[in-house]
Amino acid sequence: MNLAKPLQQRSMPLQNRVNPFGELLATPARGLFFGNRGGRFHTDTKMLTARRWASRQWICCVLDFKNRHRDVWGRYYTELFFLDEPTALAAGHRPCFECRRQDAEAFAEAWRKAKRLRARPYADEMDCVLHEERLNGRAKRLHRSNIEALPDGTFIALDGDAFAVHDAEMLHWAPTGYDWRRSRPQGTTVDVLTPPAIVAVLSAGYKPRWHPSADDWGQNS
Repeated sequence: MNLAKPLQQRSMPLQNRVNPFGELLATPARGLFFGNRGGRFHTDTKMLTARRWASRQWICCVLDFKNRHRDVWGRYYTELFFLDEPTALAAGHRPCFECRRQDAEAFAEAWRKAKRLRARPYADEMDCVLHEERLNGRAKRLHRSNIEALPDGTFIALDGDAFAVHDAEMLHWAPTGYDWRRSRPQGTTVDVLTPPAIVAVLSAGYKPRWHPSADDWGQNS
């Protein structure tokens, strides 16, 4: 796998920004993380095909790794970008074992604890579970849960928008950052965007990397 940071800005942004619903958007706003879905699903003219993934290996990576550079949406795979790690997790992406080894091992250890396994799972084991949980055919699979049981970093859908659970609040997702917040309601069952296995990983202690706007209300980058 080759990881990279874009060599140059395009005049028109590619449709490569992932929202918590797993949809791909075209926006000039920048994100903190990079990743892919197991291969290439764009054309030579840098347009999306009808597909939205190439394999069940959906990963979340750092923007800079070993000074590697590549042409985004070039020959090998379809590069994607995320506002932050809770966004990537909601879409069903896990930490990469190459560029984010420490985070990936912490994720796998939390998975082991949550599932009460004797050993940490391999990446492919987790990918098999996640691929079933994140998709309903070609659409995003939603899950129902009491909001009080959800750990920090979980995304829910409310009135067509995505909100991240953060302490006693819910943060409204936007491409530029979390732009407003509301108190977390009590005793309410909600549609959860984050796959159940990842919710369990978060409950078991995995700490995702948030966008600065999560803790600095009203300031986006």
